[in-house]
Amino acid sequence: MLVWLIGISGAGKTTLGNRLKKYYDKNNIKSFILDGDIVRDFYDNDLGYTKEDRVANIKRIMLSAYVLERNGIIPIICNISPFEELREFARNKFHNYKEIYLKKNIDIAQDNDVKNVYKSNLLKTSIVGIDMKFEEPLHSDLTIEVDLENENESFLKIINFLKV
Repeated sequence: MLVWLIGISGAGKTTLGNRLKKYYDKNNIKSFILDGDIVRDFYDNDLGYTKEDRVANIKRIMLSAYVLERNGIIPIICNISPFEELREFARNKFHNYKEIYLKKNIDIAQDNDVKNVYKSNLLKTSIVGIDMKFEEPLHSDLTIEVDLENENESFLKIINFLKV
């Protein structure tokens, strides 16, 4: 199985992904977090934030997830993943692909701006949801409206969905 948490910056992908990882660890289930920011850091931030660079980063994540999955480790991917074409590609490549869309209002994300993504990068790089479109998922397995509930409620929905 592969769990892919998608959504704009500030939707809670990393927060919920880390909670899922802790849950799996507690239950002796092998898993590994693949966070888009960590992958970028590993490669010394050699990619920017153009569409092409984002596609390249997502493909790096996919290959890593593929290797993990083939070795009995559940990849937990925390990545914006704004392009439906790549999400569909992943859906076709992975045996048990679970896409979880953390739907967040862009205005609320900008107001909260936990990682300072919006304020720091405005007019410097393309920001998904502002000047680069986040393509609404066509086939998410689970959609969570994160602005309408707290973190615990969202996490319980994920656990119940995955039936772990």
